[in-house]
Amino acid sequence: MKLLSLNLGRPKAVDYTDQAEGVTGIDKRPVDGPVRVAAPAPKGVGGSGVAGDAVCELRHHGGDDQAVYAFAREDLDDWERELGRPLSSGMFGENLTTEGVDVSGAKIGERWRIGSEVVLEVTSGRIPCLTFQGHLGEKGWVRRFTRKGASGAYLRVIEPGEIRAGDPIEIVHRPDHEVTAALQFRAVTLERTLLPQVLAAGDALHPEARETALRYVEKYGGH
Repeated sequence: MKLLSLNLGRPKAVDYTDQAEGVTGIDKRPVDGPVRVAAPAPKGVGGSGVAGDAVCELRHHGGDDQAVYAFAREDLDDWERELGRPLSSGMFGENLTTEGVDVSGAKIGERWRIGSEVVLEVTSGRIPCLTFQGHLGEKGWVRRFTRKGASGAYLRVIEPGEIRAGDPIEIVHRPDHEVTAALQFRAVTLERTLLPQVLAAGDALHPEARETALRYVEKYGGH
């Protein structure tokens, strides 16, 4: 398991985002390291946890609980075959393109050590947005990505430090519940009856995801 590519985005003006200034950092490109990774600050204030990476829409992106976004190269390859076009690492707006890691199958609260210093913790799956659809240029992309269910994973920074492409990834903690990033993603999108199950992930769950699940349980009960 390794970090195949470390990807950063620069602010770019586009016509497919509703961000106030019309800019986005979703177009991320591979860089040579090392690059520092650290908790950026709470959502709405902090952007990316990866130094030099632009997060332009702070209402929905960035912050401590989604400081880093990871996506598996294997899932990009699968999409390449399905879409019939090449997809470079970083194309899905991910900071980390991994090799040999089941990113969507990672459990909420699972911790990865990358290189010798950095430890990250999985918090949730990634919900696709219209900016993502505009960036890919695929009609109906939000629905298509959602149905596929390979969400990738947002992570918070537990131990900061420097990483670079090629660094090994080691799973240093895997919780004993069964709530994966993909399950949490399905619960909040297509199968809301799964929401009570995601609470088993406890405090490791992204606070917004936890609040969504709690509201559902309050309204409909735990089944």
